[in-house]
Amino acid sequence: MLKNLKSKQQGASLIGMLFVGAVLVFLGVIGAQVVPTYTEYQTIGKAVEKARQSGSVAEVRSVFDKAAQIDDIKSITGKDLEVSKEGDKIVISFAYSKEIHLGGPAFLLLKYTGRSK
Repeated sequence: MLKNLKSKQQGASLIGMLFVGAVLVFLGVIGAQVVPTYTEYQTIGKAVEKARQSGSVAEVRSVFDKAAQIDDIKSITGKDLEVSKEGDKIVISFAYSKEIHLGGPAFLLLKYTGRSK
């Protein structure tokens, strides 16, 4: 009788639920730290597109720095932009890295690169 009762029991154990909960909390904490860096990347892309409308390299960097000051961009400055010409269009590209401390000696390294359209 006891053997039949055990074979009908199914479901998740407490330890399994705790493990799943810990993984979800860990992913939530990492996500909460990654989302602001991605939002800043999107803001940088918009500032680059705005700066692309300028004429010279100095103007491009100046317009980007003004947009960065307004939008609180701290990862790169106008000096970090690579400005080139392809045909008759100005092309601006950028690249930077962000480190997120996970704990102890562990870090998550995010590398962002972008280019104007």
